Amino acid sequence: MRNIGRPIRKLNNLTNRFIMPLLTVAVIFSFVLVALGSWNAWQISQSFKLKVTPEFQLQRLSDEIIYLDEVLTMSARMAASTGDLQWESRYRIFEPKLDTAIKQSIAIAPEAFANPAIQTDEANMKLVGMENEAFKLISQGNPEKALSVLFSSEYEKQKRIYSQGMLKTNAALQERVRSNLDFYGSTLSWSSLFSLFSLLILIVAWGTILVLVNQYINYRRLIEKKLLETQTKLENTNESLETSEAALRQKAEALEKTMKDLKQSQTQMVQNEKMSSLGLLVAGIAHEINNPVNFIHGNVQYIQEYSEDLFNFIHLYQKHYSEPVAEIQQALKSIDLNFLQVDLLKILKSIKIGSERINKIVLLLRNFSRMDEADFKKVDIHEGIDSTLLILDYYLKSKPACSHIEVIKKYGDLPLVECYAGSLNQVFMNILTNAIDALEETSFRSVNPNESNQLAQAQSGQIQIRTSLIDLDWVEIVIEDNGMGMSESVKDKIFDPFFTTKPVGKGTGMGMSISYQIVVEQHGGNIECVSILNQGTRFNIRIPLHQKMSQAEYIK
Repeated sequence: MRNIGRPIRKLNNLTNRFIMPLLTVAVIFSFVLVALGSWNAWQISQSFKLKVTPEFQLQRLSDEIIYLDEVLTMSARMAASTGDLQWESRYRIFEPKLDTAIKQSIAIAPEAFANPAIQTDEANMKLVGMENEAFKLISQGNPEKALSVLFSSEYEKQKRIYSQGMLKTNAALQERVRSNLDFYGSTLSWSSLFSLFSLLILIVAWGTILVLVNQYINYRRLIEKKLLETQTKLENTNESLETSEAALRQKAEALEKTMKDLKQSQTQMVQNEKMSSLGLLVAGIAHEINNPVNFIHGNVQYIQEYSEDLFNFIHLYQKHYSEPVAEIQQALKSIDLNFLQVDLLKILKSIKIGSERINKIVLLLRNFSRMDEADFKKVDIHEGIDSTLLILDYYLKSKPACSHIEVIKKYGDLPLVECYAGSLNQVFMNILTNAIDALEETSFRSVNPNESNQLAQAQSGQIQIRTSLIDLDWVEIVIEDNGMGMSESVKDKIFDPFFTTKPVGKGTGMGMSISYQIVVEQHGGNIECVSILNQGTRFNIRIPLHQKMSQAEYIK
């Protein structure tokens, strides 16, 4: 860029310092020469109009005067020769014309008629007088005498004097015309020489300018060519930079996506490990509790039978030996045999009910952990929901604000569903935990000293769980709460990784994202969130009743 910048500055300096001033001077000088030439031509034209043109007019008038003089002489002599006075009429017509021509000539060039004017005027007056005398004689009927007057020596003498005056006048006019023509020719020659000189100067000046302009144009073309080459290189460099930038941007986006996926996978692995650890813990506790509970539950029936046999034997003994010894009577009284018989049966019955409940809890814990059902197989969805609720039962009891939450189950008649039970239990856990948190937040907001107890009761929390079979091919699980609900902006991001509205340290933002992956990607189903602010939230989960082999193979 530096290499092309220097020639451009040089080109600009050359244009500003030399080319433009030179062109300006040349244009101004051309205008001056053209103006001078035009002024000179105008001067010559005016001189021609003022001097040469009048000379030609004088020459014409002089010829006209000579012609009219001859006409008058001929008219007078013809009248005398023929005696016809019509020639006098012709004479009278041309006489004023001659007088007018003489006056015009004197008006145009009085100096030309100054010298011969006296003799010409006297001769003209005498000629006119003799011609009038001849016309008078003719009118008196004496044409011969009129001819003698018109052809007399005196007439010829005056005629000769008049002609000599006119010749002198013509000579003066010719001399004047020649002088003016010579001056006009000289002026025209100088003007032509000036025009030729100006043309030569303009040719040299404009030739020099054309050479300089041609050099300037060539130099400018060279600079433009270099500039175009540099611009092309810059464009190529920019394209390369844009390509590199796009590639870097793609790599950055790919890296960001990889980091995001890695973080998501890491969070999911941690979540899976937590669920796995919880499953192992639950499975271990269930196993450890199951053995002694089985001992208790298995022996309660025998103890109950033995107790009944023992009491029957005592009754039989009392029947046959109604009067026992005093020591036996005292012992019966002290142990209250009748109360002991009734209370022992009640205790055994409560032990049996307790052991059965413990067995049920252990079974639910085993169903939740699904350690024996980690593979893809048919399971009872309701068992998974119940086991999840069992785990969350302690979570609910540990929160005083959640003690009022009511769980309503509306189970439909579902067959066994092909799925990953442990993964679906994780989905149920995430959705139900969020529902409990939403209801807890609603409870805290409703517990307000300014609100009435009736309003607080109206806002008691509910979680409804509904299941149904759709089109014999799909299972739908609906989990709905009447909590605070969500805004549209929150709902649109509910399944985004790392998105959470919970305080820092309380949520990772991966629960719903993992749930979405489990339902949609792992089971080929769909999950939908329907929520209205201040009206609650509903999750609709649909999974196929029978998974395709390709889907199961893909998941594995």
